[in-house]
Amino acid sequence: MRLLLAAMAAALMFVPQVPNGTNLPVFGYQLVRAYPHDPTAFTQGLQYVDGIFYEGTGLNGRSSIRKVKLETGEVLEKRDVPAQYFGEGITVWKSDLIELTWQSEIAFVYDKTTLQPRRTFKYVGEGWGLTHDGVNLIMSDGSDRLRLLDPTTFAERRRILVTDGGFPVRSLNELEFVKGEIFANIWQTDYIARIAPDGHVIGWIDLSGLLSPSERGTVEASGGVLNGIAYDEAKDRLFVTGKLWPKLFEIKIVPKR
Repeated sequence: MRLLLAAMAAALMFVPQVPNGTNLPVFGYQLVRAYPHDPTAFTQGLQYVDGIFYEGTGLNGRSSIRKVKLETGEVLEKRDVPAQYFGEGITVWKSDLIELTWQSEIAFVYDKTTLQPRRTFKYVGEGWGLTHDGVNLIMSDGSDRLRLLDPTTFAERRRILVTDGGFPVRSLNELEFVKGEIFANIWQTDYIARIAPDGHVIGWIDLSGLLSPSERGTVEASGGVLNGIAYDEAKDRLFVTGKLWPKLFEIKIVPKR
C-alpha cells in the first residue's frame, strides 16, 4: 500500500493543473481571424514586437528562431539552433532576442534584427517559457514557480509561487506579459492562467475548440498541444497557436457563455 501511494503521489506531480473549483472567473474567446501557420513548427515561444512576429521552435535537430509574416505564415528569416539543443521560450528585450533551452541549462542571446548570436547565459534546471515585464525577465520551468531574472546578467532575483485559491498551479509553460498580467499556458491543457504579479491566479481562459476535431486529432498524435501566446501592444491584439498547429489565431477574451 505504501508503494502504491508513493507511485500515485509521483504521478500526480505531473498532472496538468486546470481550474480547481474555486470561484475565479473562467473566460472564453471570440475568434477574430485565423492565419496560416507552419505545421512543422514545434512552437515553443511566440512574440510580436514592432510589427514583427518572432517564433521559437523546439525538438533536437529541428529547433530554430524565426521571423514570420503574420498574414501568410511565411518564414522570412530563420536561424537553426545547434542540434544538441532543444529550443524553448523566447522574448525580445530591447535589441536582444533571448531563447531558453529545455535541459541544457543555457540561454542564447541573438541580435533581434539580424538573428546573429551575441552571447549565452547559464541557469540551473529546465527552461520552458520566457517573457518580461519591462523590468525583469520572467521564466517558467514547468513547476509552480516563476523566476524573475536580471535582463542584463540573467542573475536570478527571486521566485514567485503561482497559486489558485491557495493551491499551487504546476506545468506553467509559455508566457506572455499582457496589460500587467502574466499569461501562462498550462502544458497539455487548453487553459491559460491569468496571473497577478504577486503570483495569485486571478482568472482562467479556456481556449478549447480552436482547432477542428480532425485538426486536433492529427496534431495531438505528435504532441501538438496548445503553446504560443503573443500580444501586440500597439494594436491590442492577442494571438495564440500550438505545437505543429496549421493555424495561428487572433482572439479577443470574452466572458464564457
